[in-house]
Amino acid sequence: MKTAQLCLHNQLDELDKLRSFMAETLPKWGIDMATVNSLNLVVEEAFVNIISYAFRDDTQHEIVLLFKLHPNELEIAITDDGVPFDPTVQEPPDIGLSAEDRAIGGLGIFLIGKIMDGVRYQRRDSLNELILTKQVNI
Repeated sequence: MKTAQLCLHNQLDELDKLRSFMAETLPKWGIDMATVNSLNLVVEEAFVNIISYAFRDDTQHEIVLLFKLHPNELEIAITDDGVPFDPTVQEPPDIGLSAEDRAIGGLGIFLIGKIMDGVRYQRRDSLNELILTKQVNI
């Protein structure tokens, strides 16, 4: 099993570090670029949601991303110390409605669920942990 960890702060300018990390690490592990691009979209969406909604103060917080490559599966665990939020129990957006008629929010979580093979959440030791899995052909 291969593992890699990235620690980021709750700032949007950390997205560049995240993109670079994924673009360098995942292809080295044998993950094809189409999958890397999909994973990048998902992880960026989760990261931006955490920055936007998880923290009730203006102080610096750490967001930890742990990547684990198992045989034929990539697991990405994203951990933060923000307010508890379980995205797996949110109502999916009504994508049949026009953008004007649809409620704001929820599309990112919907997108994550469509791209990833597994999405789990747990609250442990005052931390949110979002665990994303994707089948990969290595």
